[in-house]
Parts: sequence; C-alpha cells; structure tokens
Amino acid sequence: QVQLVESGGGLVQAGGSLRLSCAASKSILRFNAMGWYRQAPGKQRELVAGFSAGDGTTYADSVKGRFTISRDNAKITLYLQMNSLKPEDTAVYYCHAYVLGFDYWGQGTQVTVSS
Repeated sequence: QVQLVESGGGLVQAGGSLRLSCAASKSILRFNAMGWYRQAPGKQRELVAGFSAGDGTTYADSVKGRFTISRDNAKITLYLQMNSLKPEDTAVYYCHAYVLGFDYWGQGTQVTVSS
C-alpha cells in the first residue's frame, strides 16, 4: 500500500506561480511511474507531467515550458512547479504512482487561476 498526500494548491492570479507537493508513505525510488494529473469540471482526468522508468519525463503540450516536475528521493516527495499559470490550468490536481501493477492516487488539491 502507498499513501500519497498532496499539498500546495490554492488561488492565484493569471501569470502567478504555485508549487505542488506530494508526500509518499514509502520510498519512491522503486516506483515504476509517478506523476501529476489534473481534472477540470466536466473534463476527463489528464496527465500533466510524469516520471517513468529510467527517470524519463513527459509533459502535456499545454504545460511545456511552464511546469516542471521534480522529486526528492530522500524526502520521498514529488513536486510540480507551475509558472505562468493560466485560467485554463484551473483544476483539481492529483498525484499518481504506479507500483508493482497497482495504481495509487492522492486525494487531490484544488488549483484555481483567476483572470
């Protein structure tokens, strides 16, 4: 079992920045994949940014150049630095991990970007 707890969401004006954190309950070194998803009202959940095996990273086209995913293995924490935020980034952001064939999700944190 893996518990994931997100923090760092909030209300920010367009052009502002936020940093999301996801604290895992155990070492993330052997996670097969880990990343951030988001879900806006009336829309499907989508991948925002993620790490895959071999430390490769992937980003949604809509956030490339603005968002950066990183992790601190010692603190077993995943981060998402979000810069130049836009109103269309408004969503609930979820931390996700794929470990030994199982998917784990955090409870989500709300990010609201005002115009």
